[in-house]
Amino acid sequence: MKGQNSKELIIVGGGIGGLAAAIGASEAGQKVQVLEQAPEFGEIGAGLQLAPNAMAVLDRFGLTTEIDKYAVYPNRLVLRDAQTGEELSALDLGEEFKKKYGHPYIVMHRSDLHKVLLEACEADKNITLTTNAMIQEVDLRDENVKVVNQAGEDFEADYVIGADGLWSTTRQYVQKDEAVCSEYVAYRGTIPMEEISNEANLEDVIMWIGPNLHLVQYPVRRKELYNQVAVFKTYNYKPDSEDWGTPEELDRRFRDCCSTVKRAVEFINKARRWPMYDRLPIENWINGRMMLLGDAAHPMLQYLAQGACQALEDASCFADVLKEKGSENMEEVFKAVQKERQPRTALVQTRARTWGEILHAEDSITSLLRDSILKEREPNDFSHVDWLYSYFSEQKNSSVKESS
Repeated sequence: MKGQNSKELIIVGGGIGGLAAAIGASEAGQKVQVLEQAPEFGEIGAGLQLAPNAMAVLDRFGLTTEIDKYAVYPNRLVLRDAQTGEELSALDLGEEFKKKYGHPYIVMHRSDLHKVLLEACEADKNITLTTNAMIQEVDLRDENVKVVNQAGEDFEADYVIGADGLWSTTRQYVQKDEAVCSEYVAYRGTIPMEEISNEANLEDVIMWIGPNLHLVQYPVRRKELYNQVAVFKTYNYKPDSEDWGTPEELDRRFRDCCSTVKRAVEFINKARRWPMYDRLPIENWINGRMMLLGDAAHPMLQYLAQGACQALEDASCFADVLKEKGSENMEEVFKAVQKERQPRTALVQTRARTWGEILHAEDSITSLLRDSILKEREPNDFSHVDWLYSYFSEQKNSSVKESS
């Protein structure tokens, strides 16, 4: 018999991935309770890039009108040399890009996306939102699942989805592994537009790349704020220590960069550092009545800007499969979602690591080869991103072929 806090489906984690999964479940007619560890739902961090594969999901959930209230639509993705300032390559995000992938590429503040998802959940009668629920234990039983929070309160459900991020509590019930430190650290934040340099480019997403470092810049929140993220490899990584990747190291790493980058770094908020971790891909996301999604299943480094995008893809897939198979066959739903999503996300995880190595190349010969290849690209050559952004357009084309 279910307890007072019982729901058919519980989602552990109220971030972008958890809320999106809840919306997907509700779309399929499933009642769901979202458990968030914090006193209130919210997101920290700064800017967020949403490629067409993410925008397809937000469009599917009917959220593009709300997204448009906050979004910025850049003209290009640009790679520049952090030391010389030279433009190395660009990807045109204009009409040809949008026609090919069916949706635009946008940037926005992470908290704004979270707000849009949260308001959609709050308006949905199938979704119950619960805060102050830091999960300490998961009891996987034959007849149901019980999760216990820090106050000893029980929440029972027929099934549970773990969407509690990189430092997931639920993941330990599926895979005993540790997060992998890249020995890189990020300093990020936004500043009011009136405070930025006149040299700032408000039309593009710019990544300045150099040996063991990069700087990303773009406007967010209707161009009211300017987002900057400075990333570098530490000189003195120390496991289980906070004494690495310091603000002093930040200044030291970027001191050989061009004047534009050095001035930009002066505006970076140095009060908080974000050590950069991921985990190795795992083949199995399921343990009985529980499945992992989002960063709990496939945490990745940020170099492809796909963490939130892949969580949104998960939510869309979950909605599709749940509609097809029904909640009475949830274990089959879990298996089908894993079969579809695991190879895709493992590839993104792996390529994110590789792309990071290419961007941060320290060897002069490797850098020269990289830059030569980049400079030969045309801005409307989408071949290098097609595998990433065409996920839904390929599925649509496949469905059309099957039905014809």
